[in-house]
Amino acid sequence: MSLAFLHAHDGAEPHSDAVWAVEWTIADTVLSISADGSIKQWDSVSGQVSRTRPPHTLGLVSLSVDPTGKLALYNTLEGLTCLWDLEDGELKGTFESYARTAGEPTEPSWSVSLNPKGGSYASTGGSGNVTIHSAEPGSFGERRATLTSGRSKFGMYCKHSPDGTRVAMSSEAGQIYVFDLASNSLQTTYSSHAMAVRSLAWSADSNLLLSASEDKRLILHDVRVSPSGKPGSGAVATLSGHSSWVLGTDISPDGRLAVSGSADKTMKVWDLGARAAVSTVQDTGEVWSVSWRPKPPAHGTAGAFVSGGEDGVVRWWRSAGAG
Repeated sequence: MSLAFLHAHDGAEPHSDAVWAVEWTIADTVLSISADGSIKQWDSVSGQVSRTRPPHTLGLVSLSVDPTGKLALYNTLEGLTCLWDLEDGELKGTFESYARTAGEPTEPSWSVSLNPKGGSYASTGGSGNVTIHSAEPGSFGERRATLTSGRSKFGMYCKHSPDGTRVAMSSEAGQIYVFDLASNSLQTTYSSHAMAVRSLAWSADSNLLLSASEDKRLILHDVRVSPSGKPGSGAVATLSGHSSWVLGTDISPDGRLAVSGSADKTMKVWDLGARAAVSTVQDTGEVWSVSWRPKPPAHGTAGAFVSGGEDGVVRWWRSAGAG
């Protein structure tokens, strides 16, 4: 099987520097963050900017949106974490993760993830641990727990499972750690990659975790745990075909397809059941982030996704139907 994905349109006002992350929300808006210090909310139909914030001095490097599409959490290069209300445009919280406070270890946050159940967010950074913070307006940023990986390798990316029971973190050395949030304990470690893992994506049912690495590969993990607590089958597929670092990935809402973006200036769409690439989409520069439209696709089509990368342009892509 092969699928064709067509370029639908570009965002009307490009960022002035690279796009670090894009996220297509259930409200059918798209959010993008950039090295230019700005965050933008886009209308997916017109490609027009519907909301933005005054740019930060330093670039924005991490983005997480809640399941309702009403809240966006983002983080700056130096570790200023902000919670943005997408309905009224106001900031609901800011936290200087780099600021020293009495008796508390400081660790500037790099990657952040909102808990889909609400109330908290996770961060990771230089220590290679995951910190759980309050996401409540009155106590935003307060540290609630530290989840220890046991390795002091830089935490590149963290992401909650859609059911809110676990958080996965990937490191510069290629390890992936899955923590159980009920017990705040390390559940499973995967040493699937030999180089830094830049991005992680969960399937909608929270059973599969896809990792994208600088080793040019994506690896699909079955992260189910038996009732006795025994980990499942782990790495179940390797997706090879990119000729450079894989920088971003996402799994489609129906769990059938994945999309990846690479420094080789392409995006690939993968059939997860067949463990094979079914489409390669050429772009003009490195593709740093990709995100599927979360609404299930129309019958007979493979849906749509959005991308962002080094040229600063947010681009929408849509399926041309089954090939």
